[in-house]
Amino acid sequence: MLNPIRFLLTHQLKSSKAANLNSGFTITELLVGMIVAVLVITPLLGFMINILSTDRREQAKSNSEQEIKIALDYITQDLQQAVYIYDDAGLTGIAGQLPPGNGAVGCNDGAADTCEPVLAFWKREIKENVIPVGGDFDDAYVYSLVAYYLVEGNNPDDTWSNAARVARFEISGGVINPANNAVLVAADAGFAPFDLSGSGDLETKMNGWTKAAGDYTANFGSLVLLDYIDKETPNGVNPPAQINCTGSETRVPANNNIDSFYACVNSGDSYARVYLRGNALARLEQNDFDYKANLASSLFPTGTIQVQGGGSLFTR
Repeated sequence: MLNPIRFLLTHQLKSSKAANLNSGFTITELLVGMIVAVLVITPLLGFMINILSTDRREQAKSNSEQEIKIALDYITQDLQQAVYIYDDAGLTGIAGQLPPGNGAVGCNDGAADTCEPVLAFWKREIKENVIPVGGDFDDAYVYSLVAYYLVEGNNPDDTWSNAARVARFEISGGVINPANNAVLVAADAGFAPFDLSGSGDLETKMNGWTKAAGDYTANFGSLVLLDYIDKETPNGVNPPAQINCTGSETRVPANNNIDSFYACVNSGDSYARVYLRGNALARLEQNDFDYKANLASSLFPTGTIQVQGGGSLFTR
């Protein structure tokens, strides 16, 4: 009678031992599993990080390319109304009449700050519904002086990036009621019309323009057209020139160190070609974002335009 009971107990003990032997992993097995997991997961993590980094770069480049295109389209429309575009000699001639200085805020030039006029021109634009005619209103045309600047620094409140930016400065003439000489629209502070009554050719007359008495009221912090523009390149780094000024064109500004925003201008034909280079790397890095040749195609997008001024200049 006892033999069956002994048999059952013996069988149960053996089964328990076998179960205990197979109930877990050895330390060696765990270590091997961890090593395999690391070998598998590490490349996957690296792959994911690379994808995310590439995506960030592509997004930064895409944003810069789009903004450069929009800015150049805006400059194109502006220049199409130009009646006279200043070449380098002309811009140098009126430089003392423009910012920096003369009361403009946010356009210091010196030390770590740069505020360099690059493209300056006169244009003729319409002021709608300003002159009373009977019970209605008529339009008027005024001349405006426009200047685009390359600005670096001048950023005390960290409103803009650490890269350079393009700012647009404009002063416009006022509108006088021809019926009674009343001022309908006041001219901007510092504005004075160009004078074509003196001697000399058109270039001489336009290059002799002087501003009106009093300071400008412009604040360049609110005149920014485009941020994330490449700064002056470090010594020894020479990006390939995208446009070369030829024939009767002159480079504006003549300073070749300013190579991220410049123009080739023919004042006589009121014609300009403009080059602009962005800096998408500055969207990714706060400090080390200088121009790098190996990243030129991926993070330093460029754009160019060719524009013929189509405004009318009345000389009589």
